[in-house]
Amino acid sequence: MASSAQLKTTGWLLLASFTVVLVAIFMPLFPGTTGQKVNGLDYLDNFFNQLSKSSAYYIPDQLKKAEQFTGKPFSAALKMKSPAEAEVTAKLFATNQITATADGDKVQVNGDFGAMITIMLKDADLMYKNDGKALQDKYNVDARQAVYSWYLALTAMEKDMTKAGQFDQAKFVKNCMNKAIEPAYNYYEVEAKPVKEEIFLLIASLVFYVVYTMWYGYGLLYLFEGYGIKLDH
Repeated sequence: MASSAQLKTTGWLLLASFTVVLVAIFMPLFPGTTGQKVNGLDYLDNFFNQLSKSSAYYIPDQLKKAEQFTGKPFSAALKMKSPAEAEVTAKLFATNQITATADGDKVQVNGDFGAMITIMLKDADLMYKNDGKALQDKYNVDARQAVYSWYLALTAMEKDMTKAGQFDQAKFVKNCMNKAIEPAYNYYEVEAKPVKEEIFLLIASLVFYVVYTMWYGYGLLYLFEGYGIKLDH
């Protein structure tokens, strides 16, 4: 059985080495996405974002579902967050030959519902594939702003359709927001990687997380035992 001195020494060594590794994690020692050095948390955050992006691509499915709404007329005054947002959104619609005018913080839009949704989904697809330049060239606005404006338009559509009892269309619009617009915006400029290509690094990072947590726990355990500290329920 280890003596109290040995337990204290082991505890302090574990906590000291834990701290050294912790400091290293927060230092810019790891490769970033654009060649710069980043800390360990940013590196792993980007790594898991790359893995999750490859399994969150539902835009083709939503495009196929949009076909069932082709030819259905849609007319509404979509309430945006501000007059400036309304102006941008009206511009996006008009660029795609859909009648739209901004009036204060609302956008009066008239056109083919299926065509509107298809345009939004195709723009989201460009952003999902990190082709923000195509969106910027098309609308002459920042790519993120374009997709965000589509998100606001869909939000207003979903509310209006729910109030009108058009639940099937409202559900579809909500799915477009959750499965296309939001992922495209959130994963913009993240390079997707299949899990099978990074399986070893994935396993290593998960194993490290478990070991590192136990590392700290055992350090405290040995230290407390060495000093005769007991924890009771």
